[in-house]
Amino acid sequence: MRIAGDLCRSKAKEFVMLGYEHVTHEDIWNCISARYKNNGLPRLHSMVNDILSLKATQFMNWMTMQAFKGFLSD
Repeated sequence: MRIAGDLCRSKAKEFVMLGYEHVTHEDIWNCISARYKNNGLPRLHSMVNDILSLKATQFMNWMTMQAFKGFLSD
């Protein structure tokens, strides 16, 4: 989805401006899509809301959990 990709890029740029230098749009998408693992993709408006309302603390908590699970690589 092009819209979701553009929104993830925008959110990644926002996080970079906040000082989180190594955030990519793929990281944002992986964080958001992890919420949909059990129920499948939601409607577009719900997905847009989830991306735009993602807070840096929520994202960093998700990244920390992925690191503990061993899903992140250097």
